[in-house]
Amino acid sequence: MSEKIVDVAAGLILRPDGMLLLGQRPEGKPWAGWWELPGGKLEPGETVLEALARELHEEIGIRVTQSRPWVTYVHAYPHTTVRLAFCHVTGWEGEPRSLENQRLEWVDPAQAASVGDLLPATLPPLRWLQLPTAYGISSIGSRAGVPAFLGRLDAALARGVKLVQLREPQWPDGVGASSLHEVLQAVLKRCRAAGARLLVNSVHPAAWWKEADGVHLRGADAARLSARPALPAGALVGVSAHDNAEVVHAREISADFAVLGPVLETASHPGAPTLGWEGFVAGNRDAGIPVFALGGQSSSTLSAALRHGAHGIAGIRGLL
Repeated sequence: MSEKIVDVAAGLILRPDGMLLLGQRPEGKPWAGWWELPGGKLEPGETVLEALARELHEEIGIRVTQSRPWVTYVHAYPHTTVRLAFCHVTGWEGEPRSLENQRLEWVDPAQAASVGDLLPATLPPLRWLQLPTAYGISSIGSRAGVPAFLGRLDAALARGVKLVQLREPQWPDGVGASSLHEVLQAVLKRCRAAGARLLVNSVHPAAWWKEADGVHLRGADAARLSARPALPAGALVGVSAHDNAEVVHAREISADFAVLGPVLETASHPGAPTLGWEGFVAGNRDAGIPVFALGGQSSSTLSAALRHGAHGIAGIRGLL
């Protein structure tokens, strides 16, 4: 007999200054004294967002006015397995206050461990919060395109883009050419100066992944792996996916995030099949990691992407 999975809605309540609300489990409850994100179990017939709004009203006295789905993550504790639907709460009325004898603290997500022991299932979303919501992908083409690309990159970095991928499968001199390596170094220098991270597509040499801040695996390359690539501590691993099975595989090899698409039609592939937003939602089901929407994305589609459970948007022309 398979173990029953308990469905839980958990809220990331973020103030405009970036501080996140955590609650400490009170005496008498399992894991008493440990810190967690506010929320609770779904009742029969409730949607995730309905359950979250009810729980937050009962637990901390706020009325949720704006929330959106984010990442659904299954975590096995010693005596129970929970399916946690993490959601962003971006609007509420009232000031959070303890209604269930729990301590509450506003914390910097990057320093959350300073409050004390965090429930194991609370750690992944704190890590995911460090990922930006825009992911720019290069399309330089050749040496002649480098100056214009660097200009676009400088503008994107100035606008606040913090995650970039070098992806040049059609580079005329070859995907491992010294001419492209020089471009990598120029791009990396600019990203570092702007506090942005640079990933290298897996079509390029593995040595380059380690020079930069990690690798973005093509779907076919990810499919051949049964574990995360060996990279320096702190490096990121992204994966390209086209359906739910590929997103799940990305989680299984401990990728930090996946990119799922194409969601909308792109200028480079007019008339090609697309997922649409409902297809994106289906592909992102129980992902367990953040998933970016790819295909026809730009700043004008970001709100739609977030509303449909994307972590953010990835794109070439729309972002770089």
